[in-house]
Amino acid sequence: MQREAPAPAVAAIGLRLLDRVDDLAAELTEVIRRAEPFYAGSIVVAVDDLRASVRDNLIHILGQLCGQPRSGLEPPRVTGRRRAEQGVPLPVILHAYRVAGKFIWAAILAEAAGSEVATTALLNAGSELWFIIDDHSGTVTDSYRDAVAERAHVDSQTRNAMLDVLLRGDAGDGSRLWDSATTLRLPHHGTFVVVAARPPRPGVESVAHAEDALRTRGVRSAWRVEVDAHVGVVVLTPRVNLDKLCAHLAELAAGPVGVSAAYASLDQTPAALRQARLACATATPGGPHLVRYEQVPIAVLLASAPDAAGVVAQAVLGPVLALPAIEADVLLGTLRTWFAEQGATSVAAEKLHVHRNTVRYRLRRVEELTSRSLTQPTGIGELYLALEAARILHLGGA
Repeated sequence: MQREAPAPAVAAIGLRLLDRVDDLAAELTEVIRRAEPFYAGSIVVAVDDLRASVRDNLIHILGQLCGQPRSGLEPPRVTGRRRAEQGVPLPVILHAYRVAGKFIWAAILAEAAGSEVATTALLNAGSELWFIIDDHSGTVTDSYRDAVAERAHVDSQTRNAMLDVLLRGDAGDGSRLWDSATTLRLPHHGTFVVVAARPPRPGVESVAHAEDALRTRGVRSAWRVEVDAHVGVVVLTPRVNLDKLCAHLAELAAGPVGVSAAYASLDQTPAALRQARLACATATPGGPHLVRYEQVPIAVLLASAPDAAGVVAQAVLGPVLALPAIEADVLLGTLRTWFAEQGATSVAAEKLHVHRNTVRYRLRRVEELTSRSLTQPTGIGELYLALEAARILHLGGA
């Protein structure tokens, strides 16, 4: 926006203030330090740093006020970026600009004292000064937020790279492993597990804000989103052991979760990642379900060899799977319930809300179709393996 040229008296005052900008910068620096506690005791922003920034901004503001504007808004832009990098809160910076506006206005009034012409001209200069201060504050805010966003992006990339070292392994002397753990704020020694959670759709979190959510429960962790899983390295403690962690994850996760066996050395993380992924692969789809690797050895074995599992499922249950979908679902569901109830036909019938003779009839139908007997160990074993393989591979209604 094109602004009117300042009145000669105002321009003259601005030039006189520019002539002693070094003294004004030193004085304003102390005023800001007294007015803003953060700067008063800051070890982040040195006095010389603050003074240099104050001087640059003073030159820019006074130059605009007296009709000799510098191009662009570089000083406030530099200030916003630098303070963001130093971790200075944005309200602190904006407060300093308000303090600076009052200081400059007081300096202008002091220069105009005794001059009726200058005093009259200052009626317009006051609003112009605060317009300039607002302009600077807006530029500082934009620059600050841009720097914070860039830093967050860089931090995210750095964290992702460090986590990759843990999850994929360090092919060197191990030093990168420890550096990565330090960056991720994980201990070098302790008890760990890897978690792999299946997301509701590719590339999104399954455990919302996982690190923060677990931190509030006293758990340290580092997570990242991969195409097909939300993966985390989690630290176990005496207060939050594996059982308690699993309870937290079951509550927080939006879908199936696999948890590795606990391990004591970070160089075992790649193996634990494979365990967690296999455990997650054995989870029943369609809802939250947490699986611990060491508790499902048969399912993990089948998930680790999906081609072989498919062969087992078809070889044993092929005739059942070939039936119309509704009939196959009924037979496989009955067989699964019977296994879940340890072969107790009456209990399975109660669970299925049918007569026990109906359960017996369905089981005999499975035996006839598969040529396996549910009274012989071999038949029971083969049917169970095939049923688990069908469930994991999402075949039929298993």
